[in-house]
Amino acid sequence: MSYNLQVTIDANSGFCFGVVYAIDMAEEILREDGYLYCLGDIVHNDEEVERLKAQGLRIIDHDELKNLQGEKVLIRAHGEAPETYRTALENNITLIDASCPVVLKLQNRIKTSHEEHEPILIFGKHGHAEVIGLQGQTNNEAVVFQDLAELDHADLPAKFTLYSQTTKSTDKFYQIRDELISRGYEVTANDTICRQVSNRDEQLRGFVTNFNKIVFVSGKKSSNGMVLFGVCKKYNPDTFFISGPEELDSTIFAPGDKVGICGATSTPLWLMEKVKKALEEY
Repeated sequence: MSYNLQVTIDANSGFCFGVVYAIDMAEEILREDGYLYCLGDIVHNDEEVERLKAQGLRIIDHDELKNLQGEKVLIRAHGEAPETYRTALENNITLIDASCPVVLKLQNRIKTSHEEHEPILIFGKHGHAEVIGLQGQTNNEAVVFQDLAELDHADLPAKFTLYSQTTKSTDKFYQIRDELISRGYEVTANDTICRQVSNRDEQLRGFVTNFNKIVFVSGKKSSNGMVLFGVCKKYNPDTFFISGPEELDSTIFAPGDKVGICGATSTPLWLMEKVKKALEEY
């Protein structure tokens, strides 16, 4: 039986400019040198990481960085803590800095706040590369939380500055600010969420309502993917999360379904096209 699915890829999905910038930089050096070290996964998408590894990208962690000498190392869009730059200097490492400009601006703002002795709270995912870099600007003194419940029994100062990881939900950030103010804290809120990410939230709301089913394509490690998947699911309950075409389940579709494909800021267009091709073969 042929399903004759009508499949459309969301024109606004795919890599954000920060990821495009990092990957372009990596590919240019890989063409010239044949290999390049990258500190952590260049993007939170396993398929794209594998594609670049095949071109000579070598993923390393911070411990491995300490043992490298005289090499080129790419800093991905998520940015890094000051400690990484110190290690590079000591080990004669050339850093190819592809930190996203939005992240760099946020790092500088947090650093300034810290230098002015403001207590800092960061709404972000524990252990996320960007958040580690942000916390590093405060000598790891900032309080990181990913859920308000974590602050219920925390000993917080009466007055503090609130920042956010750049890929968090704008709505959630303001809900958190309002709740903290209602608890009696004096909060200076800095909305540092990337507008390319938050605008995508709004664009998706419009996109997903036009289809019977939505296939959301993202790496499982992507924070932004989790946020945007939640948006899709809210506005179209028939939304399904996959990381690649092999995870598709034909039983969820009905003949003639209109299917929309969308993804995170870390989802490559070529991967969404592979998913589209698989669906059209049903």
